[in-house]
Amino acid sequence: MNIAFIAHDKKKDEMVKLTTAYKEIIKDHQIFATGTTGQRIIDATGLNVHRFKSGPLGGDQQIGAYVSDNKIDLVIFLRDPLTAQPHEPDISALLRLCDVYEIPLATNLGTSEVLLRGLGNGFIEWRKTQREAQLKELEEYE
Repeated sequence: MNIAFIAHDKKKDEMVKLTTAYKEIIKDHQIFATGTTGQRIIDATGLNVHRFKSGPLGGDQQIGAYVSDNKIDLVIFLRDPLTAQPHEPDISALLRLCDVYEIPLATNLGTSEVLLRGLGNGFIEWRKTQREAQLKELEEYE
């Protein structure tokens, strides 16, 4: 599975705790993250992380492009709902794309833990089947 991790500035410490706690589950998957969040995950866990640009510099849009190309299976986005974000339209677009493409999305620590535990127990395997079907459909369309 391809998992994207994003965290607003005030949520980066929580992301580090989350990825450290669930390292044994996520280590067997491809990890993608926005710039600083990705570096924080690397520093804390030693895991291999494909880093995109920082969110405000286009990282959210880069992950959104991966979502629309069926290259992301799960998104963990620890959002700070109490701080205005200058790139709010990019954030909204990413959340919308996750809904459009039926990508499991967590925006807080509680839901993140549920999704990661589900991942560890094989409850998100349906994404592989869905991804294959979508890719086949795209091939037929082209």
